[in-house]
Amino acid sequence: MNSGFKRIIYLICLAALSLGMSAAGPVTVKTSLDSAYIIMGKQTTLKINVVQDRGTQGYFTNVGDTLISEIEVIRALPADTSSLGSDREEITQDIIIQSFDSGLYTIKPFIYVAGNDTFKSNELALKVIPVPVDTLQTVHDYAGTAAPGWKIWDILPDFIVDYWWVMFILAALVLVVALYIVWSKRKAIIGTIIPPKPPVPPYEMAMQQLNALKNMKLCEHGHEKEYYTRLTEILRIYLHRRFGINAMEMTSSQIMNVISSHQEVKPSSPLMKQILEIADFVKFANVRPLPDDNAKTFNMAVQFVEATKPVEVAPETQDDKANNDINDPKKVK
Repeated sequence: MNSGFKRIIYLICLAALSLGMSAAGPVTVKTSLDSAYIIMGKQTTLKINVVQDRGTQGYFTNVGDTLISEIEVIRALPADTSSLGSDREEITQDIIIQSFDSGLYTIKPFIYVAGNDTFKSNELALKVIPVPVDTLQTVHDYAGTAAPGWKIWDILPDFIVDYWWVMFILAALVLVVALYIVWSKRKAIIGTIIPPKPPVPPYEMAMQQLNALKNMKLCEHGHEKEYYTRLTEILRIYLHRRFGINAMEMTSSQIMNVISSHQEVKPSSPLMKQILEIADFVKFANVRPLPDDNAKTFNMAVQFVEATKPVEVAPETQDDKANNDINDPKKVK
């Protein structure tokens, strides 16, 4: 191989190497402001845009708490990376800045280092406009020291402030107990001054309920089952109040067994038997009695109550007492 051919191959390799090195895309850094004019004390956003090859590692060297002495960096928002295709990417980051000094300021270029190369952004200008002041208004001095607000909690001990709810519950319980004691004593005093109304005797109560049932005229309106149910309930309550027989919890046969062995009720047990039999037929067998049967059953109920009512003892007269004394051998001398 001659030296001329070797030289050609060398030149071709050198050209390929230079083409490979120039194939890498350049890094561009741009900055912009959302608003180039802000009022003193207000904030604006500075945008940084970096376009580079994907995977390139870089950083800024001049980003700190301030851009210049008059412009402060409030915070930097998270960077956003997007793909541009052809192994290129775009990195965008927003920085919130603020100034409290009016004037026109120049923001120096941002320096971005990627590998062994350094890139600069463009310069920016920010004008901070002073707050307008109305000179016709009176400018007041600082306000004087204000006295703190006063509350009842400030003078109470700490244990009361911390456990006031426990004391409130205890006070409420004491109040309830006191009211109950006062109410009990008042009830006892009223009971001694105004005696309670005596209860209605069983016989009178039963007769009042029977007359009220008759006036309802349930059978005339076709409500025989309700009529006999109410009728037997009146008699059951009467047996319980008059003789202590718990008839409300008994069946018809159980009631008959009890009153058949009861000396005071036994003579009238046939009346009760007929009433219970007719009532059971109507309530459980759906039998519709004749109007005469309804009247007959009512009359039997009245007869049963009349026959078992307490016998009033006539007061002893002076003549009866004298006769008893004469007939008593112990009082005859």
